[in-house]
Amino acid sequence: MVFKHHFTRPDLNIIFDLIPPQSAVLDLGCGEGSLLHKLIREKQVQGHGVELSDESVFECVAKGVPVVHSDLNEGLDDYPDAAFDYVVLSQTLQQVARPDRILPEMLRVGRTGIISFINFGYWRVRGSLFFRGKMPKSKALPFEWYDTPNIHLSTISDFRRLCSSKGIQIIRQINIVHHKQGRLLPNILPNLFTELAVFVIKSR
Repeated sequence: MVFKHHFTRPDLNIIFDLIPPQSAVLDLGCGEGSLLHKLIREKQVQGHGVELSDESVFECVAKGVPVVHSDLNEGLDDYPDAAFDYVVLSQTLQQVARPDRILPEMLRVGRTGIISFINFGYWRVRGSLFFRGKMPKSKALPFEWYDTPNIHLSTISDFRRLCSSKGIQIIRQINIVHHKQGRLLPNILPNLFTELAVFVIKSR
């Protein structure tokens, strides 16, 4: 499958193309609402966002994106079971206090989950720690260690083990390297050669 380029972030391009038209979509940690805005406008989805940042909530409202100002760490109790076709968590998993709790909640309120995250098993990340003795910085990881919003740094292998322990089925894994979908090496050794991963998950 060839993914089109709608956004500067490659994971958002993939997520956009994975969601069918007229789906009900909940975007957790939706930021300024760019993904939902495009999905609503071009795919006529029923989109809703959850966002903690006041500034980002204002941006969502300005775009006409339905959004709730809420902290994901407080759970999704306000949403009934199976209320959405897709629940999205894009580069937000590493920022929540308990990733092990948010995943089952995603799949309670939604039939399918789509998650993207930076892979800290990537060889360049390992190299930065090994050779330079410093936390890595890149386009995907632009923060300093002291101001990063990421509080949980995980690898693809870590995530797969978490899914297994929670009885979560991985339907699809898409590996991204240098803003493109990886082919040979990322598919053979994804934990080592994948910079950014997108997972499609369901409850077993």
